[in-house]
Amino acid sequence: MNKSVKVDSSVGVIGAGIQGVCTSLFLMRKGFKVTLIDRDDPGKSSASYGNAGHFSPYASVPINRPDILIDVPSMLLSSTGPLALKWNYVPKMLPWFIKFIKNCTKKNMLHTAKYMHQILDRALPAYDELFKDIDVSELVENRGIIYFWTEKDLKSRELEINIRNELGVKQQLLKPHEIHDLEPNIKKIYHGGVLYPNARHAKNPGKILLKLFDSFIKRGGRFEKQNVQSINFSSTYKPIIKTDLNFYSFDKLVIACGAFSKKLTDQVDEKIPLDTERGYHVHFKGFDHLLSRPVIFLNRGFGITPMQQGLRVVGTVEFGGLNNPPSKKRILNLVNNAKYLFPEIGEHYDEWLGFRPTLPDFLPVIGPSKKYKNLFYSFGHHHLGWTLGAISGKILSGIIAGENTNLNLEPYSSLRFS
Repeated sequence: MNKSVKVDSSVGVIGAGIQGVCTSLFLMRKGFKVTLIDRDDPGKSSASYGNAGHFSPYASVPINRPDILIDVPSMLLSSTGPLALKWNYVPKMLPWFIKFIKNCTKKNMLHTAKYMHQILDRALPAYDELFKDIDVSELVENRGIIYFWTEKDLKSRELEINIRNELGVKQQLLKPHEIHDLEPNIKKIYHGGVLYPNARHAKNPGKILLKLFDSFIKRGGRFEKQNVQSINFSSTYKPIIKTDLNFYSFDKLVIACGAFSKKLTDQVDEKIPLDTERGYHVHFKGFDHLLSRPVIFLNRGFGITPMQQGLRVVGTVEFGGLNNPPSKKRILNLVNNAKYLFPEIGEHYDEWLGFRPTLPDFLPVIGPSKKYKNLFYSFGHHHLGWTLGAISGKILSGIIAGENTNLNLEPYSSLRFS
């Protein structure tokens, strides 16, 4: 990106998760005065706290694949499978599902893969820019991530591997004995796997987010713990937000509150088909020594990451909206799957539910509103919100500063839903 000219302009950022905090930091580097607003303290119980902790620059192949529709019925019926529905939410989810099905073509899948790769390829360098200001030496590991599978899942894996090869993603195919050499404590149920050596993982995502937030405050950033209720615009199109306590006026405004962004975009009459994939985690305290790096068992759609809290077991895709209660069956699914791989682990704790903001084409929205020149978006990063936090913030701060990003940003525009 081109070096920006220092400005003295105010920006409000709604959402103190990884997207909002990273965006705020990059904006401050460009001379903007930034106010970060969230109803909760940064990282408290949000997706930026409870995620798998993966920095996944390889993960460009989307879920909207032609073969996924064939697999959906079996995934829903399987007691160990990754997919679940809250049936009371199906009527609300139906328009999203229809759009998703329309995107499950080879052409659309390759389009998404290409433009996810464009930003994923820049994701880790963007984090490195921010990490220069904080100490993450005890919080980030550079040991790669392993995916493994049984023989009946091999054909589906070949498609992903071939697409990543074409995109230039670094990957190393693993034979069973090589998986065992890298992770000897996993039960030997696998027939093959792949190592993504450039991937990293967080040993405590919540602590990293808080360190970034502290950096924002030390640089002069302002945080308001308030619930945003509405957005309006002045006669000069300056954004005005109403919270449960105050009114605020800014020169520019960013909506970056994940799955909760839709409530605000609906208010400005921009109908973006954002919905949520509900994900869960549990911890097994004291068993993090069983793994050296994150592993993902693709047949069952869950992953395990060694963290400071123990082994964090994450996964499932549950469509059920923001208001349904957590599912004990989904928690039990994770616990049973973890014990399938590690029969010796003990009892779990810290049952958590979070919300992945997802669009039907599996590309995020990064850029300006189609209706208001001073309103900007960064949300819809689905399973890759943690990975894409810094690069999304860097790109959006450049757009707000009027820079030429030297990237094709049209695929991330909200205009694609017009």
